[in-house]
Amino acid sequence: MNTAPPPAAAVKTLADPDTPFAVVDVHKALRNIERLADRVDRLGVTLRPHIKTAKSLDVAGLMHGGAPCPVTVSTLAEAEAFADGGYTDITYAVGIEPHKLPRVVALLRRGVTLRVLLDSREQAAFVTDAAREAGLAIPAQIEIDCDGHRGGLKTDAPELTEVGRILHEAGCLDGVLTHAGESYFAYTLEDQRLAARNERDTAVTAAQRLRSVGLPVRTVSVGSTPTAFAVEDLTGVTELRAGNYVFFDLVMAGLAVCGVQDLALSVVVTVIGHRPEYGWIVTDGGWMAMSRDRGTAVQAQDQGYGLVLDLAGDPVPNLVMSAASQEHGTLTTRDGAGLPDLPIGTRLRILPNHACATAAQHACYHVIDSARPTGAVPVIQANWSRVTGW
Repeated sequence: MNTAPPPAAAVKTLADPDTPFAVVDVHKALRNIERLADRVDRLGVTLRPHIKTAKSLDVAGLMHGGAPCPVTVSTLAEAEAFADGGYTDITYAVGIEPHKLPRVVALLRRGVTLRVLLDSREQAAFVTDAAREAGLAIPAQIEIDCDGHRGGLKTDAPELTEVGRILHEAGCLDGVLTHAGESYFAYTLEDQRLAARNERDTAVTAAQRLRSVGLPVRTVSVGSTPTAFAVEDLTGVTELRAGNYVFFDLVMAGLAVCGVQDLALSVVVTVIGHRPEYGWIVTDGGWMAMSRDRGTAVQAQDQGYGLVLDLAGDPVPNLVMSAASQEHGTLTTRDGAGLPDLPIGTRLRILPNHACATAAQHACYHVIDSARPTGAVPVIQANWSRVTGW
């Protein structure tokens, strides 16, 4: 990935674009990517990154030396955009419904291996009907519920083998998939290890149950960012999925999965006003720039809507984005102490609670590289686009 600065005459810094805008530190993103890649290599499974966080071909290109790798998506628009970018091994990890199947079939006919996800006999029936009508197999994974977080079948559900049989008879059964969603509320490393062990054991048990009745299971897929960094043994698993780890965020830092210094995504905002009678500094970045996610509110340290940095990336002590309306952000001190001197026009960077939600608010990323010190105002090395239309 070429992140060399543009010619001198065209050099721009974080002081140039209109605010608010999203910034990615490529040095930190690469460090985060390498950290998980090393773990997955040691665990001996395939890494299938979830690109819903960055929704960017440029960011995905960092993950595998620029070559397409197996990916997970959360929308068919992402699947189509990544197929256009040369990615041919894709898992669509949201439950399928009939209206979306023509787009699935179109991608399969382009030579893309696109797996769909389901957890009911009804879904299995319309997937297999569509497969027979199209004259091709639609690879499908059965979602397994490992912690009651969202969808999926329990390992002892009678429907598990019934769904597997329906899919197998049409040549569509690919395997099982689970996601430890409750790991985002596992506040100690031991709790995260337990969540990871349960995630693995649940997926492997489901696969064994299907195999015990003669159904082939090719893929056993697990993953979340907290469990990816806590898991110690993936025996019986074929692949691991994670997405947030590329950027990380304050929720992950609150779980001690990463440090605040590892966060690769931030949003640049400008001070537009002061309300000293309330102890406020007002910026032009509200929840349309940061998202409305307040994920740290349930953690030991509530980070409001985000932590405040200066443009160089150094924390502004004691300052937090404590409130937001659509286009306005409110900065306050944690302890009610005096506000720092930040005149109107001052630019700041805000670290987000939830990188996936914040990234979704922006059409592109302005890329900086903290491994190339450029003083108090970082140089924009490149601009990376995001998948739109999702």
